[in-house]
Amino acid sequence: MADNYLEKRYDAVFGKKTVTKRVGHTLDELLLKNRSTRGYNKSYVVSRNELQQIVAVNTKIGSGCNRQVLRFRLVTQGEEATKVLDNIKMGAALPELHLPFPGTEPEAFIIVCSTMEENKLVDIDLGMSLQTMMLKATEMGLSSLIIGAFNKSKLKESFALPYEPVAILCVGKGAEKFELVPIKENESHSYYRKNGIHYVPKVVLEDLILS
Repeated sequence: MADNYLEKRYDAVFGKKTVTKRVGHTLDELLLKNRSTRGYNKSYVVSRNELQQIVAVNTKIGSGCNRQVLRFRLVTQGEEATKVLDNIKMGAALPELHLPFPGTEPEAFIIVCSTMEENKLVDIDLGMSLQTMMLKATEMGLSSLIIGAFNKSKLKESFALPYEPVAILCVGKGAEKFELVPIKENESHSYYRKNGIHYVPKVVLEDLILS
């Protein structure tokens, strides 16, 4: 009797077993890798095509009342990137470090605009869009950072934007190390750096769930 007789008999009676191989990362893996990055490897140049792939997630995600009010301006390495850098602030919680360090500045950006005045629903759309784009960047082996501190009027003028900019997403090949730190809800939420590692406190699950 052949060694695989039972396996063949099983296949004949119940049909051949299908083994599903997982491709890519799980959501939990992407979430762990997806960290706000303030230092980038300038030897890697993000292409316009890569930025388009990231923005493309917005054709699939949810939108408040399905209004889809967000629009995106892509900025790659060069003079335009310098215009963005001149009008943003990074690492507000670590002002003494003057982030990003020289030579680690991001050089690719997605300027997010809204076709209508910012309100609760626009902010919901913005949050979903930015988080999903960050996850896409992570899937592609890139890093990113949401910028909320920037000179809106200067940026709008510099790029002749037809709509108000509401956020900026930096994209690049990350050059930083991260570690999540579990904390209780009453402990400090401020991120910090030690020995070249960026530590990010995260409230533990039991403190997030209301009893």
